[in-house]
Amino acid sequence: MARKKLFKSFPKGLFLVLIFAMVMCTGFYFVYPNVPKLKKENPARTSFMEFREKEWQEQGKKIKMRQNWVPLSRISPYLIKAVLIAEDDKFYQHEGFDFEAIQKAFEKDLKQKKFKFGGSTISQQLAKNLYLSPSKNPLRKLKEAILTWRIEKTLSKKRILELYLNVAEWGEGIFGIDAASFHYYGKPASELGPEEAARLASVLPNPRKYNPVGTSRYVEKRSRLIYDIMVRRGIVTDEEYN
Repeated sequence: MARKKLFKSFPKGLFLVLIFAMVMCTGFYFVYPNVPKLKKENPARTSFMEFREKEWQEQGKKIKMRQNWVPLSRISPYLIKAVLIAEDDKFYQHEGFDFEAIQKAFEKDLKQKKFKFGGSTISQQLAKNLYLSPSKNPLRKLKEAILTWRIEKTLSKKRILELYLNVAEWGEGIFGIDAASFHYYGKPASELGPEEAARLASVLPNPRKYNPVGTSRYVEKRSRLIYDIMVRRGIVTDEEYN
């Protein structure tokens, strides 16, 4: 009863203004930012990087950001396969959204009474990293959906994967697989072996919490699962496995 009274007392004009503002706020992302330039240009900085820097500043932390851009041809095939298995196994089949994974994540959220809404594809994660923030509110997810659609319509799958692997967060201040490879294993991304690749892929859901070279039970279990799938699919040869 109180809610009905509150709704009736809410000015209709203000309600329409709010709706219009939301439409304009999300509609803006149909034309901006300039997604086509990503075909040939690498972004100097991402929205996620700026968000982290602001976060560090507020916390009084002095963290140096590390990132080394590398083409897809200079990234270990093991790492590429491991990330696809861990993050988006249907990457080459979908057009930006894995609706089955989204449905499962949504059902899990309902059961736990929390709004996490996982099931994001690599294209969705790229949109979030490049242009948005870690926020999980519905409006941000709507913006992400628009940007994901644009990215998929504009860029090749190869380019999307190359961009993602170069901007993904792999630890505090570590962005991109080459910086991560040097930080954790002391070598370029091109030289990563299958087990190293599986461990790096395993921490992507929460790279600031988990360390690929640590002894976390989560990392051990998840990296072993990824590695076993790589073996079953013939990505890792019998000789390498033995």
